[in-house]
Amino acid sequence: MDKLDALSSFAALAQETRLDVLKLLIKAGEQGMSAGEIGEQLGIKQNTMSANLNNLARTNLVTNKREGRSIRYYANFSGIRELIGFLMEDCCGGNPEICSPLLEQLKCP
Repeated sequence: MDKLDALSSFAALAQETRLDVLKLLIKAGEQGMSAGEIGEQLGIKQNTMSANLNNLARTNLVTNKREGRSIRYYANFSGIRELIGFLMEDCCGGNPEICSPLLEQLKCP
C-alpha cells in the first residue's frame, strides 16, 4: 500500500458511520451483511448507507457480492491488513518488544 492509498482509507474511516460500518462488518466475519441489515442495525437510511458502503469499497476496506436483488458486504481483511501493515512497516526501530503488546491485542479471543 502506498501513502495515497493509506490516506484514502483513513479519509474513509474519518467519518462516524463508515467507521461503524467497518467495525460491524469485521464482527460479522465471513458471513458479511446485506446493506439493509447494516442500515437497520445502525439506524441509517438506505441511500446514505449505499454512499458510505461505496466509499469503503473504493478504498478496498469492504468488498461486496450480488445475491439476487440485494448486495452482501464483507470486511476486506486483506485490505485492512495492508493498511495496518502500512502503519507498522517500520515498527519498533529494531525493538520488536515495543510492538508485542499491539500484536497481542490484534489476536481474536
